[in-house]
Amino acid sequence: MSKSSSVTKRLTAGLAFAAAALLASACGSSSTTSTTTAAGGGSTTSAPTTTAAPTTTSTTAPAVPTAQKDAKLAGEVPSAIKSKGTITVAADATYAPDEFIAADGHTVVGMDADLSTAIGQVLGLKVNMVNATFDTIIPGLTDGKYDMGASSFTDTLARQKQVDFVTYFTAGEAFYTSKGSSIKITSLGSICGLSVAVETGTTEESDAKTQSTKCTSKGQKAVKVLSFANQNSANLAVSSGRAQAGFLDSQIAAYVVAQSNGQFALNGPTVNSAPYGLALPKGNGMAAPVLGAVKSLMASGIYLDILKKWGVESGAITNPAINGATS
Repeated sequence: MSKSSSVTKRLTAGLAFAAAALLASACGSSSTTSTTTAAGGGSTTSAPTTTAAPTTTSTTAPAVPTAQKDAKLAGEVPSAIKSKGTITVAADATYAPDEFIAADGHTVVGMDADLSTAIGQVLGLKVNMVNATFDTIIPGLTDGKYDMGASSFTDTLARQKQVDFVTYFTAGEAFYTSKGSSIKITSLGSICGLSVAVETGTTEESDAKTQSTKCTSKGQKAVKVLSFANQNSANLAVSSGRAQAGFLDSQIAAYVVAQSNGQFALNGPTVNSAPYGLALPKGNGMAAPVLGAVKSLMASGIYLDILKKWGVESGAITNPAINGATS
């Protein structure tokens, strides 16, 4: 998880789906929650009501057209995967609107879920979406537990040592605080001395810790980096006052703020643009067909339909690549 465009993303009003799950305390991160899907879209995307944070009226998201199977790309799928007929795709479903739990309490929905399902359709595979804690997904790919990770991963050179990525989106990092906070964040360099809530294993956690070292090297106060197992818990730390700011991907930060009923506000500019990548076991032969499927979805318009459905089309790209990170 991490990064997007240099302009802070604000989601459209149509994203009134699913508020409460994002702001709830640590609910919805069991690694056993899953759903098998064969078609993209049409899911009910409202989240369960909780007492941890304000909620909004839920609705049903529009359906996404079903993608057509591409026989040539399907033929490129490694036999070990093709013989199963199903790929298990892991996502940390506490990161709306990219991935979160629907009103039924177990179905993983969101931009990454729809995109994964559409990729499966192009490749002639069913998709089993599994909810997993973010920092367990890459280890799960390396040990064969999962076939793909679709969880707002920032493609980085460091992560490429463990997995292959197919880039499909661009995102940045952003801060939010309680509305009316006296804190003014102008850059990463301005968070010295602040308590900042992040999700464990994310690029934001790494960037906040790196910035803390820079702060102390200049004689300034360290950043108090508060790491949580999932994004819901990080959000709760801000709403409870335990943390002064939340630090997460820009479109997710905008969603948190939009769904907070005025409790939160974005604070400062978006920083550190970088590509998202679908994570795959390194060298297992799936990167090429997945890349082909993403290109096919772009050509058919389904890719953009999915991003528009979730209000994140400003992160669309036109040049997906295998291991496209430069840093």
